[in-house]
Amino acid sequence: MNQPYAEVIGDPIAQSKSPTIHRFWLEKSGIDADYRHCHVTAEGLAEYIAQRRADPDWRGCNVTMPHKQAIIPLLDRIDPLAARIGAVNTVVPEDGALVGYNTDAAGFLEPLQDDLAGQHLFRMARIIGTGGAARAIIAALADTGHVLVVAGRNVDKARALLDELDPEGEHHVALLAHFGSETDFAFDDRKGCFDVVVNASALGMVGQPPLAFDFSHVPPGSVCYDIVTAPLETPFLKEARARGFRTVDGLSMLIGQAAAAFEKFFAAPAPRDDDAALRARLTA
Repeated sequence: MNQPYAEVIGDPIAQSKSPTIHRFWLEKSGIDADYRHCHVTAEGLAEYIAQRRADPDWRGCNVTMPHKQAIIPLLDRIDPLAARIGAVNTVVPEDGALVGYNTDAAGFLEPLQDDLAGQHLFRMARIIGTGGAARAIIAALADTGHVLVVAGRNVDKARALLDELDPEGEHHVALLAHFGSETDFAFDDRKGCFDVVVNASALGMVGQPPLAFDFSHVPPGSVCYDIVTAPLETPFLKEARARGFRTVDGLSMLIGQAAAAFEKFFAAPAPRDDDAALRARLTA
């Protein structure tokens, strides 16, 4: 048998940070394995899965755009959370079957775990974006007891997402432009509350339009979270920090979802005691 390996697949794929993350952890753990990237087109996805099924050294793959939904019918079993989100980002062989998981939800929540471990009178999240990344975030925050406000260019799409992912929840929708202009809304006492504002869109990313956002919409004491990784310090996070809000950047979710996948691939927890060095490597 050759060296075991896992990999990330997508189209394009050269920009993926996943090999850097997983190789860092393999090195720290002393595990004799590799993690690669593999360019897989939509037309080649079925053939890729067929080939990897027959490879005894393959420990699974992470799945990035545009395959997170297209891969589902090619698998034998889908984890219930991944089925609900409607997207798979991690595939592992288990007892002869290929099983699809979604670790994005766990990865998103990881930097909020200390907050979520506490008790709150009320939890609310404002989520900007209705794309693929928003699906896992909506499901994750609904499952942790947040009332959600989902903002997008199309409120019907936002409502449909909420109805699909948390039909019992009493959530709200808003036009994206609503958060771009000033509000004179007077927030009530937020003591005992937990508020999070999330940019779950590509707005503010290199090559994308800026995120138009007015901070009069942010309750006192909120956590401001941006899933964009390039640039890591987005204008949204920069202004949030300048205004005294706690911030969470896109690498937090990326590293968190990778850690959940690493354990599935290599049957060992990701060594997280040197996250600062990992971040330095990712941003070098």
